[in-house]
Amino acid sequence: MSALSHVALADVAIQFACFSVAAALQTEKFYDISASLTYILCVLISRRQGVRNTRSAVNSGLVTLWALRLGSFLLWRVLQDGGDSRFAKAKTRPMVFLVFWAIQALWIFITALPVYLSNTKRTVSSTEERLEEGTASEVRNTPIGWRDMVGWSLWSLGFVVQATADLQKRLFQADPRNQGHWINVGLWRLAQHPNYFGEICMWWGIFLSCSASLRGWELLCVFSPCFVTFLLLRVSGVPILRKTGLKRWGHLREYQEYIKKTPLLVPLPRPEGHFLGRT
Repeated sequence: MSALSHVALADVAIQFACFSVAAALQTEKFYDISASLTYILCVLISRRQGVRNTRSAVNSGLVTLWALRLGSFLLWRVLQDGGDSRFAKAKTRPMVFLVFWAIQALWIFITALPVYLSNTKRTVSSTEERLEEGTASEVRNTPIGWRDMVGWSLWSLGFVVQATADLQKRLFQADPRNQGHWINVGLWRLAQHPNYFGEICMWWGIFLSCSASLRGWELLCVFSPCFVTFLLLRVSGVPILRKTGLKRWGHLREYQEYIKKTPLLVPLPRPEGHFLGRT
């Protein structure tokens, strides 16, 4: 069995085990944190299977840091809110609930695929590389270069933006004076979805660094950040929130102005003042 297969098997096994417990208890409260822990375990498994160098250590550490930060935040949020509305009906219907866990398993494997591939490569010497040229699963230890520096800088930008945006939103929602308002302060004044901007930056940064050690067909894992970007912009992120927002505030001129004049993702300064949405 290949090293990457071990990662995929662990991913599916953990998610199915967590689903079994969640379905029995009819709870969704550890759905997100289970994903974070699965990411971390899969990264550790991939690290055990192949190369151990600076690039591998840094990228594995970045995924782990992202998973711990986001997972703990989402766990805290679901505990504070008392549940996750996405699963209100699904958690009482095992086969429907299973679909959510299967999608999460797929998400875990695809999004971090560049890291898994990079980690599971076996380092070979220059002589072996010449003799086995074209073997994608083996690569000479490529030194840290500009792609790593740019990738890690992009990841750092994304991490700070996402963590800041998440914190600002929770503080905004915790203030009773903001009940029934849409958030339009801090980074959310500069962009409609700054948290998604941060997420996209992080996965593109990870891919850019990992690409320095990938060869041949392995570079097709550029599909990973493309997948994240597509899902957030066209499927499960922006479209759902836009629909919800229009349903709640679409009749308000201030909200119409907000979505018309505020950048969708990139938190850029706006020359005009900001609107505070009210119901």
